[in-house]
Amino acid sequence: MNRRELLTLLGITGIGGIITTQLPNFNLANAQEISDLDLPNYEPRLRFVSLADTGTGNSGQYAVAKAMTKFYRQSPFPIALLAGDNIYNNGEIEKIEAVFERPYQPLLQENVKFYACLGNHDLRIKNGTEEVKYPLFNMQGRYYTFTRSIVQFFALDTNRNADWDHQLEWLDEQLSQSSAPWKIVFGHHNIYSSGVYGVNQRLVSQLTPLFKHHQVQLYINGHEHHYERTQPINGTTYLTCGAGAKLRPVGQSDWTDYATSQLSFVAYDLYADQMAIRGINQDGKIIDRALISRTT
Repeated sequence: MNRRELLTLLGITGIGGIITTQLPNFNLANAQEISDLDLPNYEPRLRFVSLADTGTGNSGQYAVAKAMTKFYRQSPFPIALLAGDNIYNNGEIEKIEAVFERPYQPLLQENVKFYACLGNHDLRIKNGTEEVKYPLFNMQGRYYTFTRSIVQFFALDTNRNADWDHQLEWLDEQLSQSSAPWKIVFGHHNIYSSGVYGVNQRLVSQLTPLFKHHQVQLYINGHEHHYERTQPINGTTYLTCGAGAKLRPVGQSDWTDYATSQLSFVAYDLYADQMAIRGINQDGKIIDRALISRTT
């Protein structure tokens, strides 16, 4: 896909002159609800977790971190995704011990690798460059990709001041070259949400055509401080996991499969053709379960 075709697909002229402001027509397909995780009786190809809006150092963050550690001891995972706002309120790297190293110390000692992206609060000092360079965030730039087992992850900088012109070209190229059965994108800002920010029409225009074209199965975000899982929209499930430390209220939309305002993180089990999703609250209780087909 050349530059002209890409900009036509996205409905953009130049760096962000969005033409399309109407929401696209949805092709909705329900994710299969599961009450008892009716999965294969063998280990998944990959297990990982995600959470966001964590970096407060408050009791809520530590409670979720404790629940993650307990879950790890029962079901080990090698990867954790941090979907932004890693250090409140301004991305002060000197707070890193209190808001990252201490709460997740048991996981770090088990060599769990955290992969972060930048949220809006992370930019307030030096535009987030100190976080990008922080080794335990494993960021290979402001946007980057990495592959584990049968999934390729794509971390985005979804902030307004991001280099969108080059980032979109990069994402289109990387997705087109990917041979991974599973393609998962994560960034800080919501695309579809029933929380206080609602639907982000800017990101709908910029990102969802690429997701549909390249068959991205899952987009993970924070920014909204709740848990929400959508029905697959044109083949992509949108999952908000921004309740890693504090909460805001959430409602329901036509495309919402499940939403709740509970401190929580999310665990994922990837198999060849399906992904099991579990929302887990600060008490270690499963608040949501679903199966997503790779070919939805």
